[in-house]
Order: sequence, then C-alpha cells, then structure tokens
Amino acid sequence: MNIEKARAEHAYNTIKDLPEDVKKYTSYVKVLPAAILQNGLGQAMATLLAASKGNLAMENGEVVSAHRLLFSHIQRWLCRDEPLAPFRTENGADDDSDILMEKITSNNEEFYIRAQTEALAYLTWLKKFASAFLPEGEDR
Repeated sequence: MNIEKARAEHAYNTIKDLPEDVKKYTSYVKVLPAAILQNGLGQAMATLLAASKGNLAMENGEVVSAHRLLFSHIQRWLCRDEPLAPFRTENGADDDSDILMEKITSNNEEFYIRAQTEALAYLTWLKKFASAFLPEGEDR
C-alpha cells in the first residue's frame, strides 16, 4: 500500500467512527493546516491541547473535547507503529496520551520537518472526509 492510500484509509476510518453529534471538529480540522504553516507543528498541537483544557477526547462514547479529539487523530497518525511513521511508537499512541508532544520536543529538526509535512498531507484527507461526513455546529 502506498503512503497516500494509507493516509486516505486512516483518515476515512477515523472520521467514519466518530459519533454523529461531534461539533466544531470540522471547523477545527479546516483551520489546523494554516495554524501549522504559520506557527509550526509543535505550537499548533500545543494550542489544541491548551484549548482542550485537560479534557479527554471522548468519554462514554461522547465527544468531550473536539480539540483533544483532533490532537489525538494527528497523534495516532504521526506516532503509529509503522516504518513510515515520522515518530514511530511501539504499539501506537493512546488517544489520551501526550506522546506526540514528547516526540516533537525530543527529536531533531529533520524528524520535526518530516512530521510537519506528514501532518499536513494527512490533514488534507481528514478535512475532506470531515467536510463530507460531519456536521458543523456549536462547540462541545
């Protein structure tokens, strides 16, 4: 499987598994690429974490924080247990962990640039599927 197909498949599976009542996720995923380009991957991800105010992404099948949910989706892609993952993590990344921030701050610039480029490529698919399958609405 080529990387573009893998991105599309992962993004599709990520979006299709979300509950129908998720709100604002689509808005957040649409603006995240610009935030990454303007501020860098690390600051954009830290902003998502700050906006989540320490909440979990989901609890009892309901979205608690769309910011944290988006962070966890990017984290799962960048920190998956596959050779092509920029921040390969054995057993992948847990949705409510902060392993992505650890990897961003502890790796060299080459890994950072690779991860940023990969996040932007992945977000292209995530945006398309979110726009196609999720409603836009008020924040949760």
